[in-house]
Amino acid sequence: MRIMTVDDSSVVRKIIRAAAEVLQYELEEAESGMEALEILEKLNGEIDLILLDWNMPGMNGYELLQKLKSIDRYRSIPVMMVTTEGQKENIVMAVKAGAVHYMTKPFAMEDLIKRILECMGRGPI
Repeated sequence: MRIMTVDDSSVVRKIIRAAAEVLQYELEEAESGMEALEILEKLNGEIDLILLDWNMPGMNGYELLQKLKSIDRYRSIPVMMVTTEGQKENIVMAVKAGAVHYMTKPFAMEDLIKRILECMGRGPI
C-alpha cells in the first residue's frame, strides 16, 4: 500500500511517516499541491490514499481536492483531510468535494493510524 501526505509542515509529514512505517505502507511526501500533482503524474496515480492539509501556500488543500476529483484517473483515490480547519462548514465542503474522512490537528498517532486503516477499508468509518 502506498499513501501520500501533502502538507507544508515537515513536522506533520514526519509524524505521518512514522504512522506509515508502523503500518508498513510506503509513503510519498509533497510540500504543496503542485508537487503532489507532479508525484501523482510520475506514479501514474498509483496511490492508495492521500492525506491532505487544507492550509498550504499556492494551491490550498481544498483546491487540490477539487482538482483531484475532476481528473478521471485520480478521482477514485480516497482523500482524508488532515488539517487545523475544524469548522463545520469546512468539513461539509470537503466531504461534498469528495473527501472520505476528516481529521483535525493536533492528533494522536493512534487516532491517525485508526483513521488511515478506516480509509483503507480496514475498519469502520
